[in-house]
Amino acid sequence: MSLAGKVAIITGASRGIGRAIALRLAQDGADLVVTATTLETARNTASEIEALGRRALALAVDVADPASVDALFAAVVETFGKVDILVNNAGITKDGLLLRMKDADWDAVIDVNLKGAFNCVREAAKLMAKARSGRIVNISSVVGEMGNAGQINYCASKAGMIGLTKSAARELAKRGITVNAVTPGFIETDMTAVLSEKVREGLLQQIPMERLGTPDDVANAVLFLVSPMGDYITGHVLSVNGGMYM
Repeated sequence: MSLAGKVAIITGASRGIGRAIALRLAQDGADLVVTATTLETARNTASEIEALGRRALALAVDVADPASVDALFAAVVETFGKVDILVNNAGITKDGLLLRMKDADWDAVIDVNLKGAFNCVREAAKLMAKARSGRIVNISSVVGEMGNAGQINYCASKAGMIGLTKSAARELAKRGITVNAVTPGFIETDMTAVLSEKVREGLLQQIPMERLGTPDDVANAVLFLVSPMGDYITGHVLSVNGGMYM
């Protein structure tokens, strides 16, 4: 198991992509810290991890709140003594057209998706720098690369994560820390399950592989980046979109 002895934090791990990443890393030997906005949903994922024979810590965390993030890392250090891997997956959407976008909806999405990633990277980097080792992966999005009508706040937050990734990669490389981003395309999750058949057909026409991705497709990409196979990769944006954007 390539991640045996490693401790990984996955934010937004109660369902979908975050849950799949947590389970995939556990299957490869890591112990997990899983966060969600509510403790109950985080515990659901933690129970699945423990069923795989790995240790798991479930925490309710508001990644947009620096104090909540500080408490997260304090709890991780108290329980496990270290952090080897951080995956920033927590995110929200509050869609709307530019001319109708409310300030509160803009601020909420930027605060959770972008500021939340910054808060977590900053705290993780402090611990990883002392250890002179670490892996950070930020879950961005294909729309952060190509844009999408009706999602100006979400696209801006995900594009910002790419800039954050590249800057952090340059700053932290000399400390033995890699920082990369994964940009999923349209993935089969609760968010896409509500799409009408007409909308789904339209999406499939944009994807050369003619299918939506699965959470496991994204989890496998993350595993590659945080495993020993990704030792010499940093500042990279790994697209998992079936060819939708090249």
